[in-house]
Amino acid sequence: MNKKAIGFLDSGVGGLTVVKQAMKQLPNETFYYIGDNARCPYGPRPAEEVVQFTWELTQFLLKKDIKLLVIACNTATAVALDEIRKRIDIPVVGVILPGSRAALKYSSNHRIGVIGTKGTIESGVYEQTLRDKDASLKTYSISCPKFVPLVESNQFNTSIAKKVVFESLQPLTKLNIDTLILGCTHYPLLKPLIQNVMGDDVYLVDSGAETVSEVSTILDYHNIAADSSGEKIANRFFTTGSTKLFSEIATQWLGTNHMLVEKVNLLENNH
Repeated sequence: MNKKAIGFLDSGVGGLTVVKQAMKQLPNETFYYIGDNARCPYGPRPAEEVVQFTWELTQFLLKKDIKLLVIACNTATAVALDEIRKRIDIPVVGVILPGSRAALKYSSNHRIGVIGTKGTIESGVYEQTLRDKDASLKTYSISCPKFVPLVESNQFNTSIAKKVVFESLQPLTKLNIDTLILGCTHYPLLKPLIQNVMGDDVYLVDSGAETVSEVSTILDYHNIAADSSGEKIANRFFTTGSTKLFSEIATQWLGTNHMLVEKVNLLENNH
């Protein structure tokens, strides 16, 4: 039994889609979340910069004495996961492998689509992971650079979002895919719009939901899961950007009435 918190990091609010699943699947656990909203999006940034930013967020969470780290960002998972694993001595979970496994499970025609940020798609990590498991697969990937800014500005329910999603996904609608990986944790906030464009016969894989199942397994394997005894420590949310905007999106998405969001200056924190 281990009451320490699980740490989550993301470029912004996207990783909250993973936290939402974690709250459902792991009700005894405590979650500390940091979103780097001030420097979001990570997708267009050079790999070295993403590694540096991910390391800064990791250091911040390590100072809070977390027991496990979830890199709840596909771009950061794609370029920084191996590096972070080498540097720290607690378990680290990324979002790409669980999402890929799920897509293989759900696809029956072996035609899988992947949407993600520029960084994730250019890394080719999803295609590589999928093909390592099944060489006969056909994968089709497109980057959707406009999706993250829509979510970060709390416009994911607007007519603008509808238009952007429709235009961005047109190339995928003609490829006869039966499974689409939402290769960015921001994208589940656009899920109804994405489903509408792709049609009901395309299964959407939420890599965040799949990741939490993996977290659960790792907690049990290392014997560090919390149980229901004693008092639960409160969840905490941190952002490098606007606490107001973060709080608006988070309360809406997580279905909570009130949320305390703390503002963080990483440069001060890491010196």
